[in-house]
Amino acid sequence: MLTALGVTGAAEDPLLDIVISNVQYRVQNKTNRKDMPEGLVSVAVYMAVGEYLNMKKVSGQLEGFDLEAAIKQIQEGDTNTVFAIGDGNLTPEQRLNSLIDYLANGRSRELYRFRKFVW
Repeated sequence: MLTALGVTGAAEDPLLDIVISNVQYRVQNKTNRKDMPEGLVSVAVYMAVGEYLNMKKVSGQLEGFDLEAAIKQIQEGDTNTVFAIGDGNLTPEQRLNSLIDYLANGRSRELYRFRKFVW
């Protein structure tokens, strides 16, 4: 997904491994599970991509990322998210922030379906 967003070199970046582990633990903690259900894999991917982009952006390492092209539309299955493109009322950085927020938090409600109660 990072390649599709125009991010290069992520496969060799040790930060990505840290983010993936962090997201996995967070999903498992929020759902009170030791496993990662298949239905949550895509949610975890979105969260990891959002966290990775945010860490790179905050640390000033998001190089080669074209803010002008920062995601106008994301489609995953029957879910379609379109960011402001027509009227141009958001700056490229604001669109990037919206994208990062959606990726990191936009699908978090899907975790509830897989939650186990612990006594």
